[in-house]
Amino acid sequence: MINYERKVLKNGLRVVVHEDESTPLVAVNLLYMVGSRNENPEKTGFAHLFEHLMFSGSANAPDFDEPIQIAGGESNAFTNNDSTNFYEILPIDNIETALWLESDRMKYLICDKEAFEIQQKVVVEEFKETTLNQPYGDVWHTISAQVYKKHPYNWPTIGKIPEHIENAQIEEVQEFYKKYYLPNNAILSIAGNIKPQEAFRLVEKWFGDIKSGEQVLPSWLMEDPQTEYNRIIKYADVPLRSIYLCFHMEDRMSYDFYVCDVISDILSGGRSSRFYQRLFKEKELFNFTEAYITGTIDPGLFLIEGKPAEEVDNDKAFEAIWAELEEIKAGKIDAEELQKVKNKIESSLVYSEVNVLNKAINIAYFEMVGDVELINKQSDLYQQVTVEDIVKVANKIFTRQNCTEFVYMPEK
Repeated sequence: MINYERKVLKNGLRVVVHEDESTPLVAVNLLYMVGSRNENPEKTGFAHLFEHLMFSGSANAPDFDEPIQIAGGESNAFTNNDSTNFYEILPIDNIETALWLESDRMKYLICDKEAFEIQQKVVVEEFKETTLNQPYGDVWHTISAQVYKKHPYNWPTIGKIPEHIENAQIEEVQEFYKKYYLPNNAILSIAGNIKPQEAFRLVEKWFGDIKSGEQVLPSWLMEDPQTEYNRIIKYADVPLRSIYLCFHMEDRMSYDFYVCDVISDILSGGRSSRFYQRLFKEKELFNFTEAYITGTIDPGLFLIEGKPAEEVDNDKAFEAIWAELEEIKAGKIDAEELQKVKNKIESSLVYSEVNVLNKAINIAYFEMVGDVELINKQSDLYQQVTVEDIVKVANKIFTRQNCTEFVYMPEK
């Protein structure tokens, strides 16, 4: 059980505090509710660009990293489809260093032409290294564009093409900052050896005078149900064939999310999983298989990825995976197998709550999705999953018309 207290400042900043007396450290996590889904389809990659720009300095802290290091801490950030997170972990006595730095870049980020051009080059180079010049690097570009026709999950976080960042204008970037990096579009979570009321006092001190902006409302369209099976074959400079099955599934707040997560672990959760035991070990059809879910806030994807053995053709590889899915749909799951998977998930949840930084990140995430108490309900929701739930959800999503199959082939 993770205890917490929450408060909303007058400027709209949501603050959630978890007191943990077992650690001398404190984690400060500032989540901005802006990810790639908030971008203009013709100007993508801006949220990821700002993950970099936010470290370029602010009016009163031209070097963000140095004060954190002097305070004995470390900082980092990450961006996804739905949000951007900035976090620090440092000794509790130095918590105000983190609050000062975060508040200063929320108010006074240095977003001038020089800082922009430096980070612009860094991000474009990252795009080239991770996407254009790496085997399988553009797989998410291909999959996303095929399975999302309306929703902005149509492109990955790094953006559609590097030209969107290369051709970006400083005025566009500054406008993006003014629209999204505001207290009323942010959640500040603190986890550590600090009393909630003291944390609220310090947050008010450093963030209370920052003006809020216009409320950011969702402006994107939801995806229509997929009604036709689709297979794509792409030839590229890759060492091995790789196949993917992509199924649309429900959103993060749906009970089906937990059912899908359990199914993915039944299929590929470790060496005792069905894929490992049957497709790799017994039948020797694959060198690698994995099932996972994207976990996005809006309706996401259930994906199966595999690298078939050299002598196994594509049709046979897909047939083998579909045969495993049919068994799930038929409810061929015994109680012991299901409970083992649930226990493994519960262990992972418990382990994730040991780390004070993980707790701060998770608290902010569940506050964003609309129910911070979910952090304490997750285990029960997973334990509630029955074979009947699995059969119902599996028959709903594992259909041909809801499937896009993608094959990555080495160039001839």
